[in-house]
Amino acid sequence: MRIATVLTSAALGAALSALLAASPALAQLPPQLAIGQYEVKAYQAIPKAKVAVQLTQDTALGRHLRGKVMERLAKRGMEVGFSGGNVMRMDVAYFDLNLGGGGGGGGSAGSAPPSYGSPGDNQRPNVFNLGNSRGESSNTPSRPPTLRLSFTLYSIDSGKVLWSASGSCSTVGGMAPRAGEAVINAIFDAADKNNTGDANCPL
Repeated sequence: MRIATVLTSAALGAALSALLAASPALAQLPPQLAIGQYEVKAYQAIPKAKVAVQLTQDTALGRHLRGKVMERLAKRGMEVGFSGGNVMRMDVAYFDLNLGGGGGGGGSAGSAPPSYGSPGDNQRPNVFNLGNSRGESSNTPSRPPTLRLSFTLYSIDSGKVLWSASGSCSTVGGMAPRAGEAVINAIFDAADKNNTGDANCPL
């Protein structure tokens, strides 16, 4: 019986690891952080060294918001680019709990902000459809989609995490860029110390 319990625990642990690996957004989001808030974990101040801002998924919305992050880093006197130097991983996830069907980040209608989900995009932001998996009825009140951003800064020399941050806003497709910019500004206005606060969401 003890052997079976150990094997079952190991299998569950492996399954959880696989789930987190498949979904960087789920792995990085602090569970206690409410929608409309941001959190900064500054293990040290962001170094002045060159930093490469890299998206976990290449989407039009992600590229737009990455540009805003690079602008904020440049204002700090840093050299920024797409490669070389320390690495800042940036995850952009768009959640719509009102979607029907099987969920996932494919090409479901309404799964991406309308102005940033054009047919020419190779990928769309991560979308997690959680409503039907909990057995909710069709009478459940609709909830606005949520845009979440997560950042992790790694040292090029040691591979250590130097700094991380995340934040979210309720939004609608056409306002997703403004919501993302609000989260970015809230984070980088107070980026050098551990803190949690209001993301100043436009909705």
